[in-house]
Amino acid sequence: MMKPGRFLCLLALLFAFVPARAQMLSGKAVEWTVVAGEPDAEGICELVFTGTPAPMWHGYGTRSTINATTLTLTSLEGCKAQGALYDISPAADPEEGFSAPFQLGVKVKLTGKAPAVKGYLTYTACKQGVCAVPEDWAFSLDLPRISAAASPGRSSSGGLWALILEAILWGLAMLLTPCVFPMVPMTVSFFLKSADSPARGRFRAFMYGVFIVLLYTLPICVIIGATRLLGGDAVTADIFNWLSTHWLPNLVFFVVFMLFAASFFGAFEITLPSSLVNKSDRQSEKGGLGGIFFMALTLVLVSFSCTGPIVGSVLIRSTSGEFWAPMVTMLAFSVAFALPFTLLALFPSLLGKFKSGSWLGSVKIVLGFVELALGLKFLSVADQTYHWGILDREVYLAIWIVVFSLLGLYLLGKLRFAHDELADKPLSVLRLALAIAVFSFVVYLVPGMWGAPLKALSGYLPPMQTQDFVLGASSADSASNEISAEAPQLALPYGLRAYTRVEDALEVSARLGKPVFVDITGHGCVNCREMEQRVWSDPRVLPLLRNRYVLVALYTDDKTVLPERERVTLPGGQVLRDVGRVNAYLARERFGVNAQPTYILLGTDGRPLLPPRGYNLDVDGFVEFLQNGLDKYNL
Repeated sequence: MMKPGRFLCLLALLFAFVPARAQMLSGKAVEWTVVAGEPDAEGICELVFTGTPAPMWHGYGTRSTINATTLTLTSLEGCKAQGALYDISPAADPEEGFSAPFQLGVKVKLTGKAPAVKGYLTYTACKQGVCAVPEDWAFSLDLPRISAAASPGRSSSGGLWALILEAILWGLAMLLTPCVFPMVPMTVSFFLKSADSPARGRFRAFMYGVFIVLLYTLPICVIIGATRLLGGDAVTADIFNWLSTHWLPNLVFFVVFMLFAASFFGAFEITLPSSLVNKSDRQSEKGGLGGIFFMALTLVLVSFSCTGPIVGSVLIRSTSGEFWAPMVTMLAFSVAFALPFTLLALFPSLLGKFKSGSWLGSVKIVLGFVELALGLKFLSVADQTYHWGILDREVYLAIWIVVFSLLGLYLLGKLRFAHDELADKPLSVLRLALAIAVFSFVVYLVPGMWGAPLKALSGYLPPMQTQDFVLGASSADSASNEISAEAPQLALPYGLRAYTRVEDALEVSARLGKPVFVDITGHGCVNCREMEQRVWSDPRVLPLLRNRYVLVALYTDDKTVLPERERVTLPGGQVLRDVGRVNAYLARERFGVNAQPTYILLGTDGRPLLPPRGYNLDVDGFVEFLQNGLDKYNL
């Protein structure tokens, strides 16, 4: 029989080796509540969970690797979950957790008349290194109702027609954007020599428009249909971003533009191999659809960095429970977008009736200079997203100055090409006017070598921060955002500095008492450059950004490979390895946006102060946006 003393020692030894997690609590270590916010115009509602730790206890958010709080939704009536649980309250160290009240959030989309949600949180609390057994906190919540008219694209036909009208206006406006307009001369030059009869020319132009519409609409239909059938929300929206910013398609387009330019200068003729000539002749009875399809595909891919915002919003809706509205609005957008190019394709077929001789060769040479200049944009996009450092702003401008100077000399007859009769003809009034316009443009470019903003070309040029020398720049311009040397920062235009992680900006925000300005942007985003040059540079905007906000820039196309510890693994097992993919995922999951640029104002708690603002060159509106954010933050 064991002696009592030995029994007590053994019992004490056993209790000493019982894991800390097995200790029971006499009461709740964390008290939880949940409330539902008001739904926005899209029917998105945020559920906010507030955890209040008991004295000396610590609760945890979603980022802890050991004690993370998780959410399980057991019933969703009249609503659909939008992503996973996320932290609203920032934690200095996720593993230390919170000793004061903290908030977590999840978003749901309202789809029915009486939405309600049930589920439970699984959480752990720790005290002086001793952690409790994980517990479940169950909840049941009726959600706010939303009328059909409050959510565009839902059951309200008026909302759908408003979306269609907006899509048509966007499609027509795209022709004037920097990444679409370069395709105008290529389209004209392609169709100038393509039709030998009016009927065939009309058919080819019609098919060109049809292919553009199909290339925009069919992928969206496939994506939405697959999402609907599979029931998932992991649509790979960043595939479009890849097409417009990856080095491979951009270098291909750069080479294509350079080859077109060389061909226009008379270096060679772009023709099929002799073995395929007979096949090509036989296919001409069918309208040469292969070549027309390639031209349409090139237009769609090249223009995607400008058409991305509208397409991005369509994709967001397709992952939020919408079905018909995204497809209808994309069809309206693509038809409006294709219409000008269809007319441009028709116009050369009509010009074929005029036998004007040598002027057509001169037009090709002028187009060659234009293609040479515009093709640099694709090399610049790859250079920016991969940080090659090949085409900084002053190098880009130097090439343009030389190219357009040579074009001016050609128009004056001082430069001639083989088989070109322009230099032998007297200088016409039209050529003189064109030469004056070209040299005036060159004069406009020259101050850019010393840092002039050149706002009219902001969408084409590399960003200002890539320029080595800016006349009149002072060190004071770059000192305002130098707050934490430990956190990674990026250089933005006008000496602004931005953090690369939202958490770092929120930490500084809490320390300084300033709201956070989130810039969802891209190196290849021409609309982002326009916003920076035309809006940020305004003397009313720049002081607000420099002095009243903490900036964070999320580049969604940056190809820098992250260290393994900073990579993100999605629920399906896909690993996001580069900065751009991680930022794009964050923008979609945390902020619900997939367009560049998008600007979001956050409070110190990480919650948006106002609805996001996108591409809009209205300076007064942007000033009001920033000032309203400050007013809301200071309430």
